[in-house]
Amino acid sequence: MDTQTKAPHVANEFSIDELGLASRNHAMPLEALCYSCTPVGLHYLLIHYDIPQVDATTWRLTVNGAVAHELTLSLDELRALPSVTQQVTLECAGNGRGLLSPHVVSQPWLGEAVGTAEWTGAPLSAVLAQAGIDATAVEALFTGLDRGIDGGEEQDYARSLTLAEATRDEVLLAYAMDGAPLLPQHGFPVRLIVPGWYGMTHVKWLSSVTLLTEPFQGYQQSHAYRVRATSEDAGTPVTRMKPRALMIPPGIPEYQTRIRHLRAGSCTLRGQAWSGWGAITRVEVSDDAGQTWHDASLGDAASAYAWRPWSFAWDAASGAHELCCRATDSAGNVQPLQAAWNTGGYENNSVQRVRVVVA
Repeated sequence: MDTQTKAPHVANEFSIDELGLASRNHAMPLEALCYSCTPVGLHYLLIHYDIPQVDATTWRLTVNGAVAHELTLSLDELRALPSVTQQVTLECAGNGRGLLSPHVVSQPWLGEAVGTAEWTGAPLSAVLAQAGIDATAVEALFTGLDRGIDGGEEQDYARSLTLAEATRDEVLLAYAMDGAPLLPQHGFPVRLIVPGWYGMTHVKWLSSVTLLTEPFQGYQQSHAYRVRATSEDAGTPVTRMKPRALMIPPGIPEYQTRIRHLRAGSCTLRGQAWSGWGAITRVEVSDDAGQTWHDASLGDAASAYAWRPWSFAWDAASGAHELCCRATDSAGNVQPLQAAWNTGGYENNSVQRVRVVVA
């Protein structure tokens, strides 16, 4: 392999607009896969609009709509409720978009838009029970304080969940991340945590929860975050995370190409795997670009909604290799070798590929 060869690239170059998005948002360095719980500063971030400035002393969460009586909770009142702490892996729905061809114009993630944190908060179901759920309610709408323009429409960022999903025991109104108050960029003072779902669902800077008597038709629900083959296609909604395995690239990198270099001999490959559709039951590793596969050893996940560690003893022979890893979950979903293209660049969970030169 010519070690000076540039990394594979899509046909179209990234635009200045996309570079601006990439400079505002950030991915998790793959070496951070060594942590069971991602350090806060390394956890991935996607911020749709601006980070709102919020005064915790005057902030209030309103619970309204199809409820017996409207609630207004201060941060102190929310923190006084019984709390739950759980480790949850979050991944952006557009993770892998930058690798798609034809090129999809948006935040150009490669494969590292993920992170795992320990979230603390009050179960949403308990708060809704306190408000009293009307029999006519079908969805819960979550509205954030971040405001901007999407699709030519000025809007607060808002997403909904069916009542069945919203009242799952593990759905939280989170006010702490890894034992500390949320940082501004992570949704201070309160954000939604919906274990198993892609990151667009975890509404940050939460201002209200509204129970609806009919499905929400806002932009982020009916237009964005839908898998479409063409722009005319109504599409299917993006929901739970598809299975994905990532490895810590072995050896040392070349600065620009990120091609890895290491010495021949025994090498332990390590990484993490996760899925929103069930527990990870298998991780496989290939050193020949996916032609042959070998089972990796699985460790224990910290929770039902956190990634699962894996390892593989690789006998690194001299020469050029393309390492791959793929995950299988308990629902039988397996990572594909190639991405299924769609207009939004969502749900690209094709296998990771790491180019390695062994001396």
